[in-house]
Formats: sequence, C-alpha cells, structure tokens
Amino acid sequence: MPREDDRVWEWLVAALTLACGAVVWLAAALVRTRRRYRAVLAEQGRLLERERDGAARAAVDAERARIAAELHDIVSHNVSLMVVQAGAAREVLPTMPGEAETALRAVEAAGRDAMTELRHLLGLLAPSPDGDDDGHGAGLAPQPGLGQLGALADRIAFAGLPVEVRISGEPRPVPAGIDVTAYRIVQEALTNALKHGEAARAEVSVRYTDQYLRVEVLNSGPSVLTGATRRPRPDGERTAGGSGRGLIGLRERVAVYGGDLDARRRLGGGYRVRARIPLERP
Repeated sequence: MPREDDRVWEWLVAALTLACGAVVWLAAALVRTRRRYRAVLAEQGRLLERERDGAARAAVDAERARIAAELHDIVSHNVSLMVVQAGAAREVLPTMPGEAETALRAVEAAGRDAMTELRHLLGLLAPSPDGDDDGHGAGLAPQPGLGQLGALADRIAFAGLPVEVRISGEPRPVPAGIDVTAYRIVQEALTNALKHGEAARAEVSVRYTDQYLRVEVLNSGPSVLTGATRRPRPDGERTAGGSGRGLIGLRERVAVYGGDLDARRRLGGGYRVRARIPLERP
C-alpha cells in the first residue's frame, strides 16, 4: 500500500505538470495573439496610407479644377473684351481715330485687369519667400465680388452690350466664396453674351433673401420660335445655353455651397442663367 506521502507527492507532480502545460499553452497563445495583432496593425497602416494617398490625390484634383476655373474666368472674360475692343478700333481707325484710341485704351485696361487678377491668383499659389504664409498676398488686389458688378457692367456696356443691374432684398455681406461665385456667374454670362454677338441688351438681377442668394442674368437674342439660327463660332465654343467649360466650372462652384445653377436658351430669345446659393449651410 502506498503511503500517504507518496500520494501527495504524485498529486503535486501532476499538478505541477498541468501548470507547466498551461503556462506553455498560454505563452503560445500570447505569441499567436501578438502576431495577429501586429498583422492587424500592419494592415490598418496600409489601409490608412492608401486612404491618405487617395485623399491627397483627390485634393490635388480638386485644386487643379479650382485653378482651371479661376484661370478660365479671368482669361476668357478679359481676352474677350480685348478682342471685341480691338476689332472695334480696327474698324473705326481710318475714319474716327479718337474712337479708335478710346477702344485701344479699353483694351489696355482689360489687359491690366487680367494681369492684376492673375498676379493675385499666382500670388496665392506661390509660397512666401521667407517660408511664412501668414499674410502672404495681403498686398494683392482682393478677389472680385458683388460690389464690383457696377464696374463689370460698365466694361461690358462699353464693349457694346448695354447692361442693367438690379439689386433687390436687403444687401448684406455674404461669405467670400459665395461672393466670388456670384460675381463669376454674372461675368461668365455677360462674357458669353458679348462674345457671341447676338444680344442687344442684358439684365442682371441679384436678390437677397433670408436663406438664399439668387442671381439671374438675362440677355436678348434671336427667338427659337422664329427659326433664327445662331451665328456659328469658328472655335466651336459653346454658348451660354450649352455646357462649355465655363458653365461646368460654375455649376461645380455653386454645388460646393449646396446651390444649383440653370442655363438655357429662352423661347422668347436670348439666354437665361439663373443660380440659387444657400447663405446658410444645412
């Protein structure tokens, strides 16, 4: 018969063996858990890096689109004015040199305006020489806004398209981005009307409401009901009622602020460009 001490010793040995086995199993489980944890962290790191790269590419694409829209608005408007005024100067130069000089001065002014806006845009894009971007470009001319509609209408009228500007509601300061967007809408619509040479006059309406800023540009022209056809553009550019680069850029600008833009040919003649921009984001 085994003694009591031998049974206790055997029990202790068995318990120690089980404990050692448990420790080994726990150690192996811990190693596996750590490996899985490291694999999960590595996968999350790859996913985060992929998302970061995608976000960076999207930001670059958005910035390229914004710069392209700004360049289009600046160059298209001012160059169109210069072309119209230069053509007028050429026609009247032999008989009315005074009128030709006035038209050439308008060409010069449009060129200066284009250079000023381009310097402003490039100044915002270029880094500060000392590496400090705070206040960089503060000395440059501000972006245009609704406060410059009068000057814009005067330039277009001088180029040959009379423009009437109407402001309704209670004018008040609006966010800078919306202010620039509203100005570009009017600029693009008037520039198209001037370039295509079909409009006899144009009307610009800006209405302030509690929730929205509404902008509308109407210009006269041949009626689709009379069967009148548009004068073809040698460069194939679309009109204000089409979907050219200018209007595509404007729709994207307006969409950024949760608004909508509609541009179409009017049955009674001419074109209508209408935009509604929320003043308070939902």
